Amino acid sequence: MNRLLSTISLTKRAGKLLLGFDQVKDAVLKGEAEIVLTASDLSEKSRKGINLICEAEDIESFSLPITMDEFWYEIGKRTGIIAVTDPGLAGKLRTMLSRETEE
Repeated sequence: MNRLLSTISLTKRAGKLLLGFDQVKDAVLKGEAEIVLTASDLSEKSRKGINLICEAEDIESFSLPITMDEFWYEIGKRTGIIAVTDPGLAGKLRTMLSRETEE
């Protein structure tokens, strides 16, 4: 999980991370988001809302074993929904997430 948080932090420093429901929703609808990630303690209403939008636009979304407070510590903003706009960084995160689910 530390590598996952480090990659998310790197994505933020690279300027390829969008934070919050509205920004992420707009990016998904415009086709700019490569992957959407949600915090484990995100409200069910917000999770369902963003997942429906992602499904409609064929964008992968993952629920992470990371809380909003952990996001806050790592990226400087307390949020439950983030999107990565860079294909390379999104691919790296996908690989990490698929390895975690296999273990």
